[in-house]
Amino acid sequence: MQREAFDQLVAKLEADARRAPGAYRTRVFLLAMLGNGYLAVMVLLLIALIAGLVASVMVLKALAIKLILVVGVFLYVVLRALWVKVPPPAGRPIAPAEAPALFALIDALRIALKAPRFHNVLMTDDFNAAVVQAPRLGVFGWPRNYLLIGLPLMQALTVEQFKAVLAHEYGHLAGGHGRWSNWIYRQRLRWSRLMDTLAATRSAGTFMFKPFLDWYAPYFNAYSFPLARANEYEADAAAARLTSPRAAASALTGVEVIAAYLHQRYWPGIHKLAEIEPRPGFMPFAGMGQRVSAELDADSTRGWLEQAMARRTTSADTHPALGDRLKAIGEAPVLAPPTANTGADSLLGAARAAIIEAFDRQWEEAIRPVWEQRHREVQEARKRLAELDRRVAAGTEIEPAEAYERAMLTEGVGNDADAGLAQLQALHARLPDNAVVTLAVGARLLGRDDAHGWPLVERSMVLDETLTVRACEVLRDACWRTGREAEAQAWHERLVARAELDQAAEQERSTLMTNDKFEAHGLPEEAVASLVASLRAIPNLARAYLVRKRVRHFPERPLYILGYVVARKGIFRNKERAAELAEEINREVQFPGHTLIMSVIGDNYRFGRKFRWMRGARIL
Repeated sequence: MQREAFDQLVAKLEADARRAPGAYRTRVFLLAMLGNGYLAVMVLLLIALIAGLVASVMVLKALAIKLILVVGVFLYVVLRALWVKVPPPAGRPIAPAEAPALFALIDALRIALKAPRFHNVLMTDDFNAAVVQAPRLGVFGWPRNYLLIGLPLMQALTVEQFKAVLAHEYGHLAGGHGRWSNWIYRQRLRWSRLMDTLAATRSAGTFMFKPFLDWYAPYFNAYSFPLARANEYEADAAAARLTSPRAAASALTGVEVIAAYLHQRYWPGIHKLAEIEPRPGFMPFAGMGQRVSAELDADSTRGWLEQAMARRTTSADTHPALGDRLKAIGEAPVLAPPTANTGADSLLGAARAAIIEAFDRQWEEAIRPVWEQRHREVQEARKRLAELDRRVAAGTEIEPAEAYERAMLTEGVGNDADAGLAQLQALHARLPDNAVVTLAVGARLLGRDDAHGWPLVERSMVLDETLTVRACEVLRDACWRTGREAEAQAWHERLVARAELDQAAEQERSTLMTNDKFEAHGLPEEAVASLVASLRAIPNLARAYLVRKRVRHFPERPLYILGYVVARKGIFRNKERAAELAEEINREVQFPGHTLIMSVIGDNYRFGRKFRWMRGARIL
């Protein structure tokens, strides 16, 4: 289903759900049962087919046994794909005895909403809170309820705001919404998993499911989408009712703004320290609450809030945009972060220090290898930048590739974006038709809201179509920042379409099947002679074939296949030697384009048989 058709169907169904919610939920249920019924019929047909083959063993003999195995394997694949098991979430368990104030709040909300109990409460290091139901019996349900509470979220909200967040999450379980929503979620997951599994098996039996699934899966996803969206509004209403509309509004606003602060300033600032410090000596969770209350300056806060309020509710996410959520509870945005030592993490009581220490230690252990590697890379990069700067200062004209490298290093490890841009602009003046440089200059100008970057980014796609995804991303984000939503959506759709095409092309160029079509390589004699000379220098290489695979995507970009045969050692050819030979060929030989290297003996003998009979394929 195309995005436009998906959006239109969702808009129509949302109107239906508002007008007659009971009738809409009934239609969703019937549609879910239609899919389950179809699967049940197909599974029963496969079982009946196996039973019939078993009964005919005496007549068909070996053929019947072979067919039983084929159908049985396919039935097993289908049944495994249908068994949707949601694994329990990860987190640090916390018990009522550790944090009595927190559990008193949880119990009060449960009683007020007449919701089921949580079997487990888990602390996480995410800026989030969530309810997860993990069914113990797979498709048959019997869920176990988990409440996930992010420590950063508690540090960033007041107790009343955090209460509103918990009430929202509990609202998903109240009145049976959680059970119903999770059942629908498992239906969606089942269809997605079944489609992926059948596509991976490449079995001929997929004809029994694929036509139906191609229609049903996206249609069911769209049809059930308004249900998930409506549950979000209902959970917000529960939060406003159990606290106050203003508390709910301040919680929603705070989550949006503080999430932006953490993502754009707090964590990047910590990671930036790796350029200076050889080892991570900072404890991010211990200092997060104080930093949030101290560093939310007025200008940045205003910008992040304006961006959040400018977003529109789309079918890309079941969560409504901030503006629509506030409108539904009748409140304006209000940002009221906690002052020092008044965050909701105080509800953790005596467990707070231990949880913070554990998360800081966990973070330090996880990031240490990456941190140390980044520190080494930055020191090397700074040495390289100093070397290039010395050569330029001495009047030496550096190569274009080095000039581009210098500009990137100046902007990055040199922490001088203005100087880096000036160097890129100078390089662009030298190489006006270089696509990479053109895109780099255009993207940086647009990042500064300089409209002169627009034609440069568009031109980069003309110069090199492989840059289309990145260029569309830059133009989409520029439109988004300036409120041009329709243009942003158009560029996003173009980005997605191109990304899907690139992915399909990459898959086509990374796999070889015996039913692929091959043709003559088409290289000039001098190119073949150079290649043969390189291959002759490889020891233990007995024969080599060079062909070109016919590709559907981007046929103007040749995909060559080098098939080789390892020399015999005695009367044997060793698989390990063949694998080592492939690595050596890849390391030592310069190919004229994208080339896949494969041994054409053993399991790949069919390719060798094909290549042997192709005129001009054998080059060694």
